[in-house]
Amino acid sequence: MGLGLEESLRLTVAALMQATGDSQRAIASVLGLTQTQVSRRQSGATSWSLRDVDVLAEYYGVAGLDLLAGPTRACEALPSARRRSANAEKGVAR
Repeated sequence: MGLGLEESLRLTVAALMQATGDSQRAIASVLGLTQTQVSRRQSGATSWSLRDVDVLAEYYGVAGLDLLAGPTRACEALPSARRRSANAEKGVAR
């Protein structure tokens, strides 16, 4: 059996954070949460909400369904300007 939607979303958020160089603190700021609340979502202690998915999708510049489709699809949909290598070349810090 494949991954459940909750686990897939946690992996997707982790993959996007890795691809962009975002920290849990940066994600927390975008969502209006604390770093601890993001950590609890990422550990599975608390569930991500549909609002979280919408906000993250907009932040990363991908469709909400791309986030829910898993890490590969979300990273493929990530605009190149949001990728860590593009940001590093421009001197953008996260």
